[in-house]
Amino acid sequence: MFSEQRLVKALAEALHSGSITLERLESVSGGDINQAGVAETSVGDFFVKWNAAAPPDLFAREFEALEALRDSGSELRIPEPITWEGPDGAGSPGFLVMEYLPSAAKSADWQESYGRGLAQLHRTSSDAFGFDHDNYCGTTPQPNEWADDWVAFYRDQRLRPLFERVCTRRSVSSNQKRHFERLLERLPSFIGDDDEPPALIHGDLWSGNLHTDEEGHPAILDPAAYYAHREAEFGMITLFGQWSDRARAAYDEIWPMPGDWRDRNPLYRLYHVLNHYLLFGGAYGAQSFAIVERFVD
Repeated sequence: MFSEQRLVKALAEALHSGSITLERLESVSGGDINQAGVAETSVGDFFVKWNAAAPPDLFAREFEALEALRDSGSELRIPEPITWEGPDGAGSPGFLVMEYLPSAAKSADWQESYGRGLAQLHRTSSDAFGFDHDNYCGTTPQPNEWADDWVAFYRDQRLRPLFERVCTRRSVSSNQKRHFERLLERLPSFIGDDDEPPALIHGDLWSGNLHTDEEGHPAILDPAAYYAHREAEFGMITLFGQWSDRARAAYDEIWPMPGDWRDRNPLYRLYHVLNHYLLFGGAYGAQSFAIVERFVD
């Protein structure tokens, strides 16, 4: 059971406040994975997420990802992480507390701001692909060991370990396994012929992780961030996200996408469809292997 007492104590320590009163914890939608609420306190309102079944470091990793996105300087609004705690071992789940962003109607230039802001985020670079810590996409572990080679990173730290998890939990035929291995072998011929620098990406940018703040500006939430080839971001965006012509044009003003990026896009959608098959089962399996067959036939 979620402990309001732990929440108040953690907030007081993070804010260096001697006394905080929790006036109300109003439940709100937390997406497909977590429970969430708005904590109305004597020092302001905060957004809180918790999950009794989550890995113990899930919210620590999200805290770090939010900090990295905020440090990018993107005009996208990113909530400030306040504090987090893991499960207490006595039945109280881990939780994450962050800045609460009330919602309003979209501004007239919302799409342009979204496109520019995403390009600004992607312009934040690193010396290698990966991240300072392993993290999660949903509750699925994401290895993030630093690598100089994007194809090797995407093959060995994204597609291969995810597929191995799928094979242990879902139905996968021997023929599907062979075809997937063939795809991994051929991956360099599909995505290995450019030298773009590592780009900081949100990593799970579906429409549910897009928000409009109190001033009508775009905000992004619930990151699974790491330094990737920026085309990896558009795997989820083109699957379950939002990407209008206006947003695309604004993005291209800052950093034009290659003209053939859509040819490779299904290979980046594959990671997220496979993850949905792992987490939710159902028709995502057939959708995953349809992408595989497209590239190995």
